[in-house]
Formats: sequence, C-alpha cells, structure tokens
Amino acid sequence: MYVTQLNRSLYQQVKPKPETVASPFLEKTSLGQAKAEVYEMRPLSPTTLSVSRNRNEKELIELESASVIEGSVYVGKETKDEKQWKEMKLHVDDLPGILARLSKIKLTALVVSTTSAGFALAPEPFDWTCFLLTFVGTGLASCSANSINQFFEVPFDSNMNRTKNRPLVRGQISPLLAVSFAVCCAVPGVALLTWGVNPLTGALGVFNIFLYTCCYTPLKRLSIANTWVGAIVGAIPPVMGWTAATGSLDAGAFLLGGILYSWQFPHFNALSWGLREDYSRGGYCMMSVTHPALCRRVALRHCLALVGLSAAAPVLDVTTWTFPIISLPINLYISYLGFRFYLDADRKSSRKLFFCSLWHLPLLLLLMLTCKPSPGGTSDKGEPQS
Repeated sequence: MYVTQLNRSLYQQVKPKPETVASPFLEKTSLGQAKAEVYEMRPLSPTTLSVSRNRNEKELIELESASVIEGSVYVGKETKDEKQWKEMKLHVDDLPGILARLSKIKLTALVVSTTSAGFALAPEPFDWTCFLLTFVGTGLASCSANSINQFFEVPFDSNMNRTKNRPLVRGQISPLLAVSFAVCCAVPGVALLTWGVNPLTGALGVFNIFLYTCCYTPLKRLSIANTWVGAIVGAIPPVMGWTAATGSLDAGAFLLGGILYSWQFPHFNALSWGLREDYSRGGYCMMSVTHPALCRRVALRHCLALVGLSAAAPVLDVTTWTFPIISLPINLYISYLGFRFYLDADRKSSRKLFFCSLWHLPLLLLLMLTCKPSPGGTSDKGEPQS
C-alpha cells in the first residue's frame, strides 16, 4: 500500500538504455542467406584463405549477436509487464490452507491436546458432551490468539526466514480478513467455554487470549521476560481442561500447569538457540540472543524441575505412585540433554534437546493417564469418589 499510494513521490527518473541498431546488411540479409553466400564463394588461394575465413567468421558472429540482442529486447518487452505490481487474488480453494497457517494449526493442535489431557486426568466421570465443547472452544480460542499475534507481527516476521512465508507477510489475505477471522473464532470459542462448559473455563480462555496477544506479543521486542509470560500462556490450557471437568481450581490443576510451564523452557530455549540470527534480525529480545548463558541455565533448571513435579503427582492424588518411577527414565534423559546443552552450547546439543522435548511431553502425559487412580478409590475424606 505504501508503494502503490505514494508512487509519485517514489518514482525515479531512469534514463532508458539505447537500443542496439542493427546494420543495413543484417536488416536485409537473413542468417540462411549469409551462410549461402559463404558457401558460394570461389575457392581462393592458400595465401588469402585464412584472411577470408576470419572475415566470414566475424560476419557470422555479428549476425548471431544481433539476433541475440533482438531476442533479448523482445523478451524484455514481454517480462516488463510481468514485473509490474499486481493484486493477489484469493481463491476459495486456497482459503482453508491459508487460514490453517494463520491460526498456527500445529500449535493449536498442541494446545487442544494438553487441554484434553487435563480433562481426562481430572477425578471426575468422563462427560463426552462437556469434553467436545471444551475441545472446540479451546481450539477456537487458540486460533483467534494466533491470528491476532500474526497480525501484530507482520513487519517483524518479514525479516525472519522462519516466518517470512506467513500468509499476512506474503499478502495472501488482507489484514481485515485476518482480524475478522480472529473475531469469528474468539466469540463462539469463548461463548462455548463460558455457557457450554462453565464460567471459570471461559474466564481462563479470555485471560489467555489477552495474555498472549496483549502481553506476550509486544513484550517479545522489549524484554526477555516474554519467555516466562509465554510459558504461563502454554501452562493454562491443561488447567482449562481440569476446570472444565471439575469446575474448580485445585492442586491437580496447578500441577498440570506446572508441568507444562517447566516443559516449555527446554523446548523453546533449545529451539531459539538455533534461530538466534533470525530473532536478532527480526528485532526480538530473546534469552538466546541477549543472555545465552542464562538461556542454557534456565533450560537445565526446568529439565530437573520435571523430575520433582512428576514425583509430586501421587502426593496430590493425580496419579498413583507408579508414575514417578516409570517416568524417571525419560525425565532423566531430557535432564541429561539439558546438561549437555548447558555445557556444549552448540547447535547439535540444542537440536537434540529440542527433538527430545517433542516426544517427551506426549509420552509423559500418556504415562500420567495410564497411572490415573481408579474411580473406585477413596478421597481424602474417606468417602468413595463419584
């Protein structure tokens, strides 16, 4: 819009390059005729043969160079119109894929998965209707927050190789359409969580959208504290799943939130370590760029915290005592990789830690589900659980 609206002020007077004028001989004589004339020449004496060959070769070279110049001028005229500014047309068939990338569909899938885990781990009978409402409402809220995040970060995403192909950066959709999509996701998503599930879950959904779009997004360019704020954003979805099933905030909800909170530091710090050049080019204030030693220490610290949080699960009656034992190997392994990342401080160790975090979280949550106490157990008051 800046270029098209201010084209008069941005216009530069460029002196056109003079076109090459072909010689009269080349205008009247084609390449075939020139070759025919060469072949029809009388045989010459040996002394003049080399001179005539050089002269004929020069004429053929001039003829071919003139044809190349004429072809390049013709191609230049064809490509001149192709390099003009053109309005990108949005096709209906491409819209689902564009909106999926606008809403960061993979991140949304992770959010919905952790919410589902929180719902399943809650000490309540599994209600399919409430679960589906929570599933859809959380997914819509996540799509809304991610779309608004991309809307705010268009000028900075264009400077990063990792984000330069996002739909708003490439101009595949307009900012108005992106904001409209975010609103259309936020309103029904919050409504489903508030009136379909319970007001507490709806309030957590609204708070998380606000925290992600209005706090975490602008803080990325101001302070490294954005990492801790972003970890809170990622820790809320399993809490929402727990509150959707129980209707209250208790120790189990905070335990699940703590596990997600600690898991995000080795995951994101290892990821950002390999993207330091990209983040600095985009102007983002990340630990890996401004405080590399702190970045590695925090990652190792929270790897070790996962061991303690897993041990606290049976104490809070979220799992049985089997869980801290069977989860110890994977927690020790990610702690070992965090220690190697702390010592080596290179891309190889950060890449290993990042890929380990990708399978560590779903496996840890799966182990928690398998070690969930049976519904027939007794509560703290000695009464059977319903």
